[in-house]
Amino acid sequence: MSDLPILAVTLGDPVGIGPEITLKTLAEPEALQLARGVAVGDAPVLERVARHLGLNVEINPIATVADARFTTGVIDVLNLGVVTEDLPWGEVNATAGAAAVGAIEVATRLALAGEVDAIVTAPINKEAIWAAGSQHLGHTEMLGELTGSTRFNTMFWVSGLKIFFATRHLSLREALDKITRENIEHAIREAYTALEVFGTEKPRLAVAALNPHGGENGKFGDEEIVAIAPAVAAARAAGLDVVGPIPADSVFHQGIQGRFDGVLSLYHDQGHIASKTYDFDGTVSVTVGLPILRTSVDHGTAFDIAGTGRASHGTMRAAFKAAATLAPYARKLPAIYPPAVR
Repeated sequence: MSDLPILAVTLGDPVGIGPEITLKTLAEPEALQLARGVAVGDAPVLERVARHLGLNVEINPIATVADARFTTGVIDVLNLGVVTEDLPWGEVNATAGAAAVGAIEVATRLALAGEVDAIVTAPINKEAIWAAGSQHLGHTEMLGELTGSTRFNTMFWVSGLKIFFATRHLSLREALDKITRENIEHAIREAYTALEVFGTEKPRLAVAALNPHGGENGKFGDEEIVAIAPAVAAARAAGLDVVGPIPADSVFHQGIQGRFDGVLSLYHDQGHIASKTYDFDGTVSVTVGLPILRTSVDHGTAFDIAGTGRASHGTMRAAFKAAATLAPYARKLPAIYPPAVR
């Protein structure tokens, strides 16, 4: 047990499905075979969920990681003391937003201090964190601020394939404007570095095309000609094993089949739709470019089913397992992505 990594698992928004999927995951005996998990949030929230689900577990509020028992049937929770009473399920709430932000901040500090090997995050609600005063667009941007990182990005991991994103939280119109040779060259280098960091020797990276059929030699758009292909050529000239642009309706399938170790998606939904359609519960989000390791579920707070007990914890189980698997590589991260805490 003492050789297993320690994972800090945030509860996410207390009135979403985060506490439920966290509790279900940590309550499984298999979890203790993978890692030592400690929840980060508010003990009353987990006690409420445990009662609602009829789970025979003990919620153990702790002040430090050193106080955790890591025992079957016991859920250790670093108690923040933000949520002290029941809040309405599935409603945007500033107190819930403050609790979600607080959990992320505490987990990040623990990871930076080396008290935990990785953090695993449950979903947050953007309106709730904004109501609590946060200005961040989401988890990833918040983690970037907390660690002083400017290189942060998202990597999806599904069925052995790692998917990267040249653009993320932008409108589609804005994302298209970002498809430049310079930006794609940068995204290729960052994706290739991440593949190497997380244990892939001699990575094979494919770059998705933007337009139907890869643009058909300019008839359906010229981004492949003026931006994407030149960026790929520059990467290959630098010695990287990169191919593309490959039409998006086939490149992800080829990656799943094992032809590539990673695929660079050009905009948010291009990669999200492919991975989640293939395996929704098995798709794990990993934030790359940080000095700490963070994995996450790839879905939202599901306010419509919060409090019903019907939330599947398959994605949280996958994120927990991924963090345990990748934890040995976490030691490399501060040297490659140096922290600059502000």
